[in-house]
Parts: sequence; structure tokens; C-alpha cells
Amino acid sequence: MTAHALESMDELPDLAPFQRRLDELDAQMAEPTFYANARRAAEVSREQQKLQQLVADYQEYDRLGREAAEAAALGKDPAADPDLRELAQAELPELERRRAALRQAVLLAMIPPDPTDSRNTVMEIRAGTGGDEASLFAADLFRMYSRYADGQGWKIQPMSSSMSERGGFKEVIFLISGTDVYKRLKFESGVHRVQRVPVTEANGRIHTSTVTVAVLPEAEEVDVQIDPQELEITVTRASGPGGQGVNTTDSAVQIVHKPTGLIVTCADERSQIKNKAKALTVLRSRLLQRREEEERAKYAATRRSQIGSGDRSERIRTYNFPQNRLTDHRIGLTLYNLPQVLEGGIDPIIAALHKADYEEKLAALTGIALPGAIRRAAGGDDE
Repeated sequence: MTAHALESMDELPDLAPFQRRLDELDAQMAEPTFYANARRAAEVSREQQKLQQLVADYQEYDRLGREAAEAAALGKDPAADPDLRELAQAELPELERRRAALRQAVLLAMIPPDPTDSRNTVMEIRAGTGGDEASLFAADLFRMYSRYADGQGWKIQPMSSSMSERGGFKEVIFLISGTDVYKRLKFESGVHRVQRVPVTEANGRIHTSTVTVAVLPEAEEVDVQIDPQELEITVTRASGPGGQGVNTTDSAVQIVHKPTGLIVTCADERSQIKNKAKALTVLRSRLLQRREEEERAKYAATRRSQIGSGDRSERIRTYNFPQNRLTDHRIGLTLYNLPQVLEGGIDPIIAALHKADYEEKLAALTGIALPGAIRRAAGGDDE
């Protein structure tokens, strides 16, 4: 590789904005009152340490670039001492390897973190088109995510549910608590399509049904301020299938957020106070998601990701039982292990989606489009 070729390698984005931010944080940490707010001090310190590492890696990347250019030039210089020329040629591959690794580290550090990645997550699963079969598949997805959460050591707290006559879910809402829950699950939002022969199908015909999944970062009270005057709260008597476990007190709570028209109902608890608290948690998370989507649309920072209406043509993923096939249409991923997936084995899918997201963000930094980036709006026919 010539010195000119080395100099023309993919350039890293400008370091100046990151250096300016590091200078700002250094100035904050030098203030006498910096440690008065321990939580804020810890956040600033973590960011400062990450930026210090980024700047150091960037400078080391530049230094290795100069060394590699010198080694390449020396290795091609006919007037140089043969032993030095041979040594330079031998050192060049290792310099290039170290420089390539640093380049990836710097680019990864330059990608801005999602501030909600560390949040707990409110997950909502609803039956879409397909009647009873859709509700049965909604129950399958709830079980799949529950198994995955158990494997991660996360905790699941039911928030609200509505059962179908055949034992599936018309709707189920639950809170998942743990480490980096939203970071792991955020790409599960969308329409999930299932193709299989329903248990009620006498002629063996394959039916197509859909289920919508919404993944919301749990909102705290400091994130979303709700004016009590904007809420319409209705308390009713809870009901349930089969007459078992039915509350005999007015404990079911429905909250209408009048400015947005959002409606949240919670009846899982026998306590009206607990149901109200759960309903407010869901409402805050929906309002936070709505605000974030409005900001993304306003500034075009990323393409909006919506779960759609549940129509069969709008989907992110297909679960085809006759072919034992799962296809994620956003990244073109196909797996042939549906039983393992539905038992919670979704790590390969999540890893592939995160890799595609990284490539998309990398493309935004470098201006180089990569084929693996997530396609936010899926369409087209199956393979």
C-alpha cells in the first residue's frame, strides 16, 4: 500500500465537536459546586471519561497513520538500506491492523447514545387482523418475550390484559425491568405477521394474521409532566372470563388524556390505587414516545418507526410455520428455527438488528451507505 493510498483511507469525522464537548465537561467538573448533585456528577464524569478515551484513540489513530505512511514509503524506497526496507514492510500489516481497530473504536464512540437505552420498558402486544388466531399468536409472542426476559434476568410486571374467548390475548401490556431492557428490545416495535394452520381450521388451510408490538421506554414523572386537569378518570367494576377472580369492587381504572385522546385502562389489580398507578405509568410512557417521535420527525434526525394499523401489508417480521421460517423484512434476515425463537431464542435476531442499526448510524457519520442498515418501513413480498 502506497503512502498516498494510506492518506486516502476513509477519513474519520471531525474531532472538533467532541473536543469542544470535552472542554465543556472539564469546565463543569472544575466548578466548586460540581459534586453537590451526586447523580448529575456521576453522569458528567462518565461522559467525560468516554470522551477522553475517544480523543486519545483519535490521536493514536492519526499517529499510527503517520507511522504506516512512513513505513510504506520506506518499504518502497530503492535507495533505503535493505534490512530497514524489509523491517518496514514487515511492520506495515500490524500498523494497519491496529489502525483499523482504532478506527472502528472511534466511530463507535462517536455514535451518540440513545438516552433511553438504559430504561425499563413498557411492552404492549395487541391482536391485529385475523380474529382468534391473531389473539392466540399475541399470547405466543407474550410467552416468547417472557422467556427471553427470564433468560436475561429481567423482571416482568403485568400492567393490563384482555383475554379472548379461546385463551389468547386481545391485548396485553407489561413492564420489563432490568439492565438495558429498552436497548435490547426497542427494534421489536412493529407488526408481526404469522402464517400457519389454526387449530380451528378443519381443511388445513394456512391463515395469515397479524399482531402489533409497541416497545416504550418507561417514563418517569420528571420526563413527562401531566396536568391532573387534563385527565378524565373513570372507575368501573372489573370483569374477567369464566367468572373466576372477578373483582367485586370498583377497581378497574380508565384514564383519558384529553389533549391527545390517549386512553389507558388497567384492571389487573384488585386495588383501585394500584390500577391507577399502573395506568399512569403506561400513559407517561406513551406520551414520552409520542414526544420523541415528534422531535425526530421535526428535525429528521432519524426516520420514524411506527407500528402501523395492524394491516397485513405493514409488517416488520413474518413467522411462517409450514416452512419453519422467520423473516425480518427490515434487514433481510431469515432463520429456520421457529420453535427455538418462540421459546425465547431471539438473541440472533436482536444482535442482527443492532448490527444493522450500528451500520445505519455509521453511514450517517461517514456518508457511506451500508447495505445492512435497517429499513424502517418494510414492504414487498416474502422470499
